[in-house]
Amino acid sequence: MACPMDRNMAQFGCNMAEASEGLLYGEYLQLDKVLDAQRLVSAEHNNEVHDEHLFIITHQAYELWFKQILFEVDSIRELFIQTELDERRMLEILKRTQRCVLILKLLVDQVMILETMTPLDFMEFRHYLSPASGFQSLQFRLLENKLGVRQENRAKYNQAHYLNVFSDGPQAKQLRDSEIEPSLCDLVQRWLERTPGLEEVGFNFWQKYQKVVEKVLDVEEQNAKRETNNEQVRATLLHNISKKKEQFESVFDPKIHDALVQRGERRFSHKALRGAILITFYRDEPRFNQPHQLLTALTDIDALITKWRYNHVMLVQRMLGSQQLGTGGSSGYHYLRSTLSDRYKVFLDLFNLSTFLIPRAFIPPLTQQMRYRLSLVEALGESKDSSSAKIDNEEDQ
Repeated sequence: MACPMDRNMAQFGCNMAEASEGLLYGEYLQLDKVLDAQRLVSAEHNNEVHDEHLFIITHQAYELWFKQILFEVDSIRELFIQTELDERRMLEILKRTQRCVLILKLLVDQVMILETMTPLDFMEFRHYLSPASGFQSLQFRLLENKLGVRQENRAKYNQAHYLNVFSDGPQAKQLRDSEIEPSLCDLVQRWLERTPGLEEVGFNFWQKYQKVVEKVLDVEEQNAKRETNNEQVRATLLHNISKKKEQFESVFDPKIHDALVQRGERRFSHKALRGAILITFYRDEPRFNQPHQLLTALTDIDALITKWRYNHVMLVQRMLGSQQLGTGGSSGYHYLRSTLSDRYKVFLDLFNLSTFLIPRAFIPPLTQQMRYRLSLVEALGESKDSSSAKIDNEEDQ
């Protein structure tokens, strides 16, 4: 009877034999298809323009990287979609998210290559592009939906819904499906809502945090009243403190928070936002270290997509000015500029977390049991969480 090791060695030998008869470099990468995919329309009109080649290569490279980002985002969503996330997969989620960050950094910098083309160079072949437009990039629209751009927040394209740009066929179906499926933002919210320490029994971080914030703001108010004799300065300081109180009240009162969500000023549910704040405060604890890195990476993705949009806007303004229409008939510069607003940010709440930070010295100290929970690499089961909460409650008393 063969042992498992013998079988594995035999399989390894077969794999090596198959590899020795494998594909050559060009065959494996199908370079005949990739490198023959640059069709210069200007050349077909017997007026070949040198820079059209650069224009095509750059945009094809964008689409290949979009495909890789979509591949990573879909795999991350697949891991998050489980009812209970296996914490052992967090490192894999983090690695793939950070890979998206690095790709987006590359795409932001890639705009500089297109900027080596002058407006006059572009004008030589621009008329051949119509009615093609960068807005027609199916993959970028899919990426927006899968990350979590809200449909009601989209700027209209040529005064119409963005789906009108795509024929009512497979592409339109893909986009409609991507609107229905849980976005990465939806799944991250669900995950944040299960953050250990949000329970009202036991450690009860939220109650302690609220008390500390009230004390900190009261101290600031008293100091503002005492530290200056200038009535105008004092009034300004007190006004600012009053605004800070309103900001904190908006996160402590679920009704105010929900109203802000309805107005589009926040994205996360109240419980998810609380989870993000909790992770941010205790990010040095082992169990929160990778989640905090993930929240940072998600913020980076949003920031880099915004930078990419901005670079694109500047490129279009440079090439076309601010009055001409885009090649697809859109308002060009003005449409692109409208996509730079906060309504296109998916993880807007992560950008605004600093609003609710307090000095380290005032962060509520962890109880011994809570510190133990956050020291574990693997997530605790529900029964253990319940018993931990009970012990925490006893410690607090």
